[in-house]
Amino acid sequence: MISSYKLPGERIWMATRQSIEDCLQQCEAALRSGLEQYREGAKQEHYGDLAYTDSQGLLQEALNDVDRMWESCNHQQREQLHRMRLQLQQMQNNMILLSH
Repeated sequence: MISSYKLPGERIWMATRQSIEDCLQQCEAALRSGLEQYREGAKQEHYGDLAYTDSQGLLQEALNDVDRMWESCNHQQREQLHRMRLQLQQMQNNMILLSH
């Protein structure tokens, strides 16, 4: 959840601690799915392409969520999101480069 507070004449959105934790948990779930599908893809070649593609979609959705949260969080939260973004991008790259 992103909460807002109002200064005179403007509205600023701030990410709550819980919203960051929820985002990071969803990202971790996408990473687990990606790793599982990567391992399966390395073993099975072209079997299970739909699950592999779905997992790539989850990774992209997680990256999109990180990007949405980025603008509304503080410095410490940005550090957490940056580390998660790097992990998500690395998994995406690994899955793209896998000859399955």
